[in-house]
Amino acid sequence: MFPAEALAKVMKARGWTVLLATDKRGQNYAQNFPAKKIIALDAATGSGPIGMIKAGFAIIKGVGQASTAYSALGADVVVGFGGYPSAPALVAALATRRATVIHDQNAVLGKTNRMLAAAVDTVASAFPNVGRAPKSVADSIHVVGNPVRPDIRALYDRAYKAPSKTGTINILITGGSQGARILSEETPKALANLPEALRKRLNVSQQARYENVAAAKKIYADAGIKAEVSPFFDDMAKRLSDTHLVIGRAGASTCSELAVAALPSVLIPLKIATDDHQTLNARVLVDAGGAKRISEDDFNADVLTGILQPVLEDPAKLAAMSAAAKGVAIADAAERLADLAEAAASARGR
Repeated sequence: MFPAEALAKVMKARGWTVLLATDKRGQNYAQNFPAKKIIALDAATGSGPIGMIKAGFAIIKGVGQASTAYSALGADVVVGFGGYPSAPALVAALATRRATVIHDQNAVLGKTNRMLAAAVDTVASAFPNVGRAPKSVADSIHVVGNPVRPDIRALYDRAYKAPSKTGTINILITGGSQGARILSEETPKALANLPEALRKRLNVSQQARYENVAAAKKIYADAGIKAEVSPFFDDMAKRLSDTHLVIGRAGASTCSELAVAALPSVLIPLKIATDDHQTLNARVLVDAGGAKRISEDDFNADVLTGILQPVLEDPAKLAAMSAAAKGVAIADAAERLADLAEAAASARGR
């Protein structure tokens, strides 16, 4: 929903009228969406024969709802962001010969985007290494990046300052809701394994599952590490602006934000992510030299300590990783996507 919201804000600023077509679940995240009207669509996904049949009927109903809305309200270009809720809106747009664009946040096209990629006018992606793309469109995908939050975008213009040889090192650890337990448990142990002189310089902010907070705090206290551990931080942009190194998963938004904020990182892709898309998300940063990657199967405290120590002891290495991360950043992703939407509409004479 966030990339859609970011695009909507740019399109509105350019004078376009914005409509949001989504299902009931999507409406729960649309409080700040700058839409003139929200079009409620039926959409569903399912598994097994019965589930697939039910999902099919829901999508057909949603296509009818979208077509009716387009006739009544108009739609010069329809932009889909993947996931089953986008399917009815895009199918209706294709059926009524309207301009169409799809955008995928991840380095692997999702199922809905894969199904529709060959039929739409324009395919846009966040990353250059796009997996599971149909052969007919693989060479024509527009790499525009992932729109990031305005407060994160502002970090692109600030200079990264590596810690001095003896100064404080700020580390931010993000867990996320999926598969966060292993990070909550192993990362404090890894930092506690560092040499005492290095531990005394650390200032850690760690997101951890609620049930792991107390144990993590104790490990840090016993190791003499200054740390704040909480299930949630509501000032993430501020923390990122002061951070020297991030440890976390490799979700699409995370990787894009790390690049824009020019932050060195150690990434542990979520093993159960569909099509292993987090490993591919991380590849751009890793290949550029802005991040280190550890597979979940190899991840433990000792491995993480072995990667962290030489990086944290060398300010020049942190500075080089920061420059590499910034080198692959696309800070104006929303504007690039808006350009594609306008071009698709123009090509259709709308």
